[in-house]
This record gives sequence, structure tokens and C-alpha cells, in this order.
Amino acid sequence: MNERRQFSRVLFSNQAQLCCQDAIWQTKLLDISLNGALVETPANFTPKSQQLQLSFTIPDSDIQVQMETELVHQKDNQLGLACLHIDVESISHLRRLVELNVGDPTLLDRELTLFIDKRNPEK
Repeated sequence: MNERRQFSRVLFSNQAQLCCQDAIWQTKLLDISLNGALVETPANFTPKSQQLQLSFTIPDSDIQVQMETELVHQKDNQLGLACLHIDVESISHLRRLVELNVGDPTLLDRELTLFIDKRNPEK
């Protein structure tokens, strides 16, 4: 099987929230990348849209990371979320989190460039 993944995933077990319109679900973040996340399917999860806001606090800090995501797959009690939009402050914190866990700044710089290019195709 060919690996299509372009972004390094970091195992990151942490409490998180998913929001869709006026509904909020508590969930557990399983892994994270610059381009999305994998979370546990929350109890009573019935979103009215595929677009969800994911938010979590980095442990031992008051740093909140938020990203607008799209539900791209749901399998084995897990939700795969693709990042649609993330603010500059959140991406800075997420980049640092991934950097600390990947350990290869060159790889991370390549992924960050790819992340930016995917969102600015007119470049």
C-alpha cells in the first residue's frame, strides 16, 4: 500500500472539543499534524455538517489551539479531520508541538511550506 501522507503525525493524547453550529462534544485527541487530526468519536456524535471546529489546550499551559476542520473519515470509533483553516497563533503553537516531537527541523520546514502552498494555490 502506498503511503499518501504528506505531513508527519504526532501521537498526542489529550482532551479536546469538537463544535458544529451550536453542538459541542468532548473528545480525545489521538494524533495531530499540521494538516489535521485524529480524534475519538464522541458519545452522541450527530453533526449537522462535515465542518467542525477542533480545539484543545496544550498540556501544562494555557495555550489554546483551534482549527476549522472537515470530517474526512469515520472508522473504528475514530474521526479523521482535515484542516481547512487555522489562525497564525494556533499554527505557530502547533508547529512547535510537532517540531518537538518530530525532531527534524528540515522536514518540518518542508511540511510548513507544503501546508502554506496548499492553501495559497495562486502563488
